[in-house]
Amino acid sequence: MSNLQIITTQNVKLYFTTASVGERMLAYGADLLIKIAYIVVAYILFFQILNVKDLSAQNNILYTAIMCLLSLPVLFYTLVSETFMEGQTLGKKLVKIKVVKIDGYQAGFFDFLIRWMFCLVDINMGFAPGLVTMMITKHTQRLGDIAAGTSVISEKSKYNISHTILLDVDENYMPYFAQNRVMLFSDNDMRIIKENAEVAFRQNNFKLLTHLVRKIESVMNIRNPFKSERELLETLQKDYNYYTGK
Repeated sequence: MSNLQIITTQNVKLYFTTASVGERMLAYGADLLIKIAYIVVAYILFFQILNVKDLSAQNNILYTAIMCLLSLPVLFYTLVSETFMEGQTLGKKLVKIKVVKIDGYQAGFFDFLIRWMFCLVDINMGFAPGLVTMMITKHTQRLGDIAAGTSVISEKSKYNISHTILLDVDENYMPYFAQNRVMLFSDNDMRIIKENAEVAFRQNNFKLLTHLVRKIESVMNIRNPFKSERELLETLQKDYNYYTGK
């Protein structure tokens, strides 16, 4: 695995761990099993229980239409999943990896669409193009990732959480933000926020502080209610540790 350095529009450097080829293949395998399970269930339901094959035996057009309809969930599984699960499929979620934009923004529908279209080359042509590209590119990108400007990162933290996001929270501490807003962030998100905040404070990097605050405001759909960026960052970390430590 390598470290993915994302340079934001504010020229701020953020670091993530890219998913390995093995992790990506494991996620693909899990998704493939889900597709196979769907096909088996659909076959039993439509062709064994409902006898659709007998009903459409004399009508090839009807039979073809039914087959096309049944294949849609398999065909569009990855595109729909990544669009509505913010860069993840069920397999990716299981392995704890996700698709992100190289420029630091959340990948959108058209990014996922490009990746999905390139599956025809990357995966459906015997896996060779995708595997070779992932092995020779710095951030294990397949052709679809290169075309869409995306990469797949690991959400697993290689650091001990106690060394990264744990803060001393007073026993009588009362959180400022509601739990549903704070828990929009994962352990890995908080690790990234804390590490970058420490760098910003140490180097007096106001651009980085501003970027962190804007990102937090965007995710939580709020405006900074405090007088300083430091107060927001510290309060968010304390609230997160309060809720996750209960």
